Amino acid sequence: MRVVEAEIAPPTKELVGGFEVRRALPSLQRRTVGPFVFFDEMGPAILGPGRGLDVAPHPHIGLATVTYLFEGELLHRDSLGTVQPIRPGEVNWMTAGRGIVHSERTPPGLRQVETRLFGIQTWLALPREREEDEPAFAHFPAAALPVVEGEGLRLRVIAGSFAGATSPVRAASATLYVEARLDPAAVLALPTTYAELAIYVVEGTIELGGDSYGPNRLLVLAPRAAPMLRAEGAARVMVLGGDPIDGPRHLWWNFVSSSRERIEQAKADWGAGRFPRVPGEGEFIPLPGPGQPATVRYP
Repeated sequence: MRVVEAEIAPPTKELVGGFEVRRALPSLQRRTVGPFVFFDEMGPAILGPGRGLDVAPHPHIGLATVTYLFEGELLHRDSLGTVQPIRPGEVNWMTAGRGIVHSERTPPGLRQVETRLFGIQTWLALPREREEDEPAFAHFPAAALPVVEGEGLRLRVIAGSFAGATSPVRAASATLYVEARLDPAAVLALPTTYAELAIYVVEGTIELGGDSYGPNRLLVLAPRAAPMLRAEGAARVMVLGGDPIDGPRHLWWNFVSSSRERIEQAKADWGAGRFPRVPGEGEFIPLPGPGQPATVRYP
């Protein structure tokens, strides 16, 4: 039986200011895995003294964004008034619903020294009946997320249930999201309880279904496959998936919706300044277009 249905080598994209990401979803081979419609690996990048990551305020609709770091720190601000730093092992879970605006930046206190930034940014499509929910934000410290250890494995359950542990994060639909660290030769049994599942190899090399896969690969598993994943050396992987999305989704820039008309409305609203502002922020990212600057300041 074929285990890996699709192997995705994510292309490199510039996020902002020369900072690059690897974008595994959406791709030509696969648009979604469970509710996941977007998957970026950030870094690892070295930010020298005086340099930081600055993702200025920008809007979202129809999705939940999830920021998870391995190294470094970011400061999240949003139009709800949230100001929340995120550090390794923690989770920032932002539900955009009918509309939210946020920024993510290197905190001021870290800009005077050399730092590393390394992590994953994902988007999850909301079910159609929840696309217009009120926006919300939730932060989960590392101590709040269950950790399972044993036999050369260390698992942190970010969302869903795995290996007898259940995350306190409440996703809008059936979702699994796990960070797994494996010692050399350690074996990880993958579940069959989720309809769609994928493995992203962050570090190291793994064996899956008789084949070896190195880092920076998204491996989409065949439906209901239940393989054993083995680490050929020390490795780190992300396990992600869940139930399929309830119908097609349209993605344009930072907007996700089951309706093209709703995305057009969001574009018009952002262009006309009808989204709420992020308190304390004086600039924003304009709608993409020829000749547009990366950011502009409010008048």
